[in-house]
Amino acid sequence: MAHFAKLDENNIVIDVNCLENRELLDENGVEQEQKGIDFLTNWSGGYSLWRQTSYNGRIRKNFAALGDTYDSARDAFISPQPYPSWVLNEDTCRWESPVPIPDDGRFYNWDEPTTSWVVTE
Repeated sequence: MAHFAKLDENNIVIDVNCLENRELLDENGVEQEQKGIDFLTNWSGGYSLWRQTSYNGRIRKNFAALGDTYDSARDAFISPQPYPSWVLNEDTCRWESPVPIPDDGRFYNWDEPTTSWVVTE
């Protein structure tokens, strides 16, 4: 299965659709994203803002989810920033806390006012 994100005019993911891989095959049997976009554009009655995504991150770094943004400069899907203090890792296009989460087997929640991890009871 191939997966495609449907984008709004601001490149926000508004839906994710799947289609058979055969719909992406060109005359030489090679998968082409544009073939999938053409199929979905026709299927949706002319809506043409589609970008391919993949679970394994090989296409556009992260699997697209509702509310994510497609960043054309990075050619990546990026989730909304979870907290103001978190920074975007340019390699993975994922948000990271300014302080690493402790690795001690306990459960933590992020506390933005103190910019720290707090043990969850």
